[in-house]
Amino acid sequence: MKLPQRGVMIRLTKILLPIILFVVSGIQVSAAQDYILLQSTTSTQNSGLYDYLLPIFTAETGIEVRVVAVGTGQAIRNAVNGDADVLLVHAKSAELEFVSSGNGTQRFDLMYNEFVIVGPRADPIQLESLPDLSEALRILSEGEAIFVSRGDDSGTHKKERELWGTVGVNPAPSDWYRETGAGMGATLRMAIEMQAYTLTDRATWIAYGAKQDARIVFEGGDTLFNQYGIIALNPAKYPHVNVEGATKFVNWMLGPRGQALIGAYTRNGQQLFFPNAK
Repeated sequence: MKLPQRGVMIRLTKILLPIILFVVSGIQVSAAQDYILLQSTTSTQNSGLYDYLLPIFTAETGIEVRVVAVGTGQAIRNAVNGDADVLLVHAKSAELEFVSSGNGTQRFDLMYNEFVIVGPRADPIQLESLPDLSEALRILSEGEAIFVSRGDDSGTHKKERELWGTVGVNPAPSDWYRETGAGMGATLRMAIEMQAYTLTDRATWIAYGAKQDARIVFEGGDTLFNQYGIIALNPAKYPHVNVEGATKFVNWMLGPRGQALIGAYTRNGQQLFFPNAK
């Protein structure tokens, strides 16, 4: 068989290479549209909500959702770096700043639950008997019992620092105030082992499987309200964002289907999140 001459091969390459690149590029773009990257707080992951919710979304839309579950502060930093299509966290002031800085298109309320304080079943400093949260925080700050903080700039940690601020306390690591720099699961485990107190979102506490003799010792009141928000990244700032996939996901979560499924999700017979999209 006679091989084509070198000049002919060069001409064929010039003709075929753009076609090959176009086809490969088309395959890559098509593949990119098949999934979105969700930067998320850990509580939605640890509660099992995504294991329940996301397969339904994928089955109905064909879009896979790949979740990066970290503390809210880290999730926001990851999104600022462009490592996301959608952000789902629970620190409203930080979320609004994220949008106002041009990183996101619009922030929407998605769902809520509440924060609670958990501690030893015996509740040695008797937080359960106190009339309000301010008094509970004041008693904790006296240092008669250990309080374990996440100390990781998560949504829960941000809320905790906000709560201390309401009573004029600025705790630093000490004999009574310990920071884990870790997620909610690890922080709960340490608090339980130390017979200490800690702040957690209710969903993570309900789903947590190693409670031993710990229990909720303080709950209720508007101050412990825990709102979750959802934001699609701004394609004007991040051109690589999967706009179609992100838009479908946000609309699905805010719409009747997503809201109904969020409200229907329970663990141990208890509802973990309460939908409140406007």
